[in-house]
Amino acid sequence: MSEKKLHLELNSYKPLREIVFEVIRESILSGRFAPGERLMETQLAEELGVSRTPVREAIRKLELEGLVVMVPRRGAYVASMSVRDISETFEIRSALEGLAAKLAVDKITADELEAMEVTVLRMSKSIDNKDLTELVEIDEEFHDILVKASRNQRLTQMISLLREQIKRFRRASLSTLERQSLILGEHRQILEAIAERATDKAQRLVEEHISNAEDSLLNVVRNRQE
Repeated sequence: MSEKKLHLELNSYKPLREIVFEVIRESILSGRFAPGERLMETQLAEELGVSRTPVREAIRKLELEGLVVMVPRRGAYVASMSVRDISETFEIRSALEGLAAKLAVDKITADELEAMEVTVLRMSKSIDNKDLTELVEIDEEFHDILVKASRNQRLTQMISLLREQIKRFRRASLSTLERQSLILGEHRQILEAIAERATDKAQRLVEEHISNAEDSLLNVVRNRQE
């Protein structure tokens, strides 16, 4: 378990069990709890200042989401990122976001193009500052704008179903300096293609961008296994 303490912010609009669930889930998605790390109910409850009941409920819910695995007689562990999980997720993501880019070319607004441009500028600063957390958030924002610009609600919903897994993978993928040095140029190329209304080019660039992210993540996973 990480030495950094969990922080629980009470919200009068949410039940305690939901707040506990969100805190633990975010810790997994952010990489604070590493794949394969054991989640101990007692320790988590003590850090959060709650009873074990909401922690136990949170872990069960995280198991349903595939972020936690229960090992008989051993307890709960953060789910590992298998090569198969990564390949299947990125295969679906490439197809869906490639389509989103294709649709966005004709439907994106000037405000949305400007918003994407701002994310690229902010991304450059986050890389210079070596702020991985901010980089992940900005990368997510860039893709969210692109998907929204497709104006296809069902497509947006389908991509949102992958959101939690993508977020987890995104941080691991962007953890290397090599990937960080490439992602900025890839985003700029995608933005330029959409601004130029180059449909096929925009779709191809998004698919290549996601494929590169997958390759980066697979390298990270393989290095961890060595």
